[in-house]
Amino acid sequence: MCGIVGVSGIEHAAELVSLGLYALQHRGQEAAGICAIEAGRARVHKAAGLVAEGFDNAVLRDLPGSTALGHVRYSTAGGLGLENAQPIVVRYHQGDLAVVHNGNITNGMTLREELVAEGALFQSTTDTEVLVHLIARSREPTPEAQLRDALSRLQGAFSVLVTIGSVLYAARDPWGFRPLVLGRRAGGHIIASETCALDLLDAEYVRDIEPGEVLRIEGGRVTRLQDLEPAPRIAPCIFELIYFARPDSKLWGISVDRARRALGRQLAREQPAEGDCVFSVPDSSNSAALGYSEESGIPLELGLIRNHYVGRTFIHPTQVGRDFKVRIKYNPVREVIEGKRVVVVDDSLVRGTTSRGLVSLIRDAGAREVHFRVASPPVRSPCYYGIDMPTREELIGARLSVEAIRDSLGVDSLGYLSLEGMHAAMRSVAESPVSFCDACFSAEYPAPLVDLERGYAVGARC
Repeated sequence: MCGIVGVSGIEHAAELVSLGLYALQHRGQEAAGICAIEAGRARVHKAAGLVAEGFDNAVLRDLPGSTALGHVRYSTAGGLGLENAQPIVVRYHQGDLAVVHNGNITNGMTLREELVAEGALFQSTTDTEVLVHLIARSREPTPEAQLRDALSRLQGAFSVLVTIGSVLYAARDPWGFRPLVLGRRAGGHIIASETCALDLLDAEYVRDIEPGEVLRIEGGRVTRLQDLEPAPRIAPCIFELIYFARPDSKLWGISVDRARRALGRQLAREQPAEGDCVFSVPDSSNSAALGYSEESGIPLELGLIRNHYVGRTFIHPTQVGRDFKVRIKYNPVREVIEGKRVVVVDDSLVRGTTSRGLVSLIRDAGAREVHFRVASPPVRSPCYYGIDMPTREELIGARLSVEAIRDSLGVDSLGYLSLEGMHAAMRSVAESPVSFCDACFSAEYPAPLVDLERGYAVGARC
């Protein structure tokens, strides 16, 4: 999972992109990058770590221009290191070309093998670079046609921003796995992964970019190019609403906060518990815990305090890093917990390692009973569309029964939301019917898994 921002037609565009990346920092913490274009020339800066660590005023002054795009990254199979950080920038016969990408191309390794056989030289291990080579090798006569030709060869999940010269292009895969929104400010336009970035930039939300749509943005004008071939159905990722997106964002017309409250209310109906208080595993579970409390009538408390100077443990690339961060990320409030029957609400259980550590902390704080409730079904299948769930062996829900997971966590009871209940909750808050991708819960994969079928090791590589 990654976050992307693009700005067109606004002076000091790189500064706006950096602010947008601040808003999307939750989507990636390994590296950040910004490319700015002035008079057709691209200048790029990349840095490991957080946006604040790599982009100060001096850096931004060296990125002039009214067009820019940026990226915050987390990865697994793509590997660490700045060689895999984005934007990818190359010298192109139509002008400097830059690309940022959120998602996972499920035929990326297959395409890479074909390109290497034709003489292509790759500088990174990220699947995004495949798109650059496809554009450069296209025989179509115009940049727009070359871009569409390249995009049409991709399978899987991709929300991408591309600059060729001073023109900004934006596109989503025909399945619509990953979000991308269009905003407007001061005669120019902003593209971002989530609406929270538009809010920070004081930009007006215009609309979602539609699945399969390709846009050309230049000189304050937005032109819709020929769409990509439609997929059999639209399949936005439901895990975005459950965990990844910020609660103050709207995705596909759905308030993330309202969706998580609805999940919590449905969870309380399906998995009631006798408790003295309810509290969340902050912060992504806050809204779900509030919904659980509203439906159950059990008072909501602040039982765990999060250290906000520690990043998201789920998207840390190594298990050692996740274990260490759990120990310093949360602290229990003993006055809330001691002697109480507590109901702990989490958004999901992926590996289970974070939750085991949390339960231990809560027990040590004197909880009399611990009832763990999960506002999504068991995660039993890897995601091949950009979420960090690359192997079944890592997924506690794939290896153990609910009873065995309860024993592993050391809780008095464990309850998951049902698959049917999850979709019912989403229907209750959606403005119109949405058919989500729920492959991590159901193992029903909508887009072809080309690389997997050919025996490649695949995972999240944006």
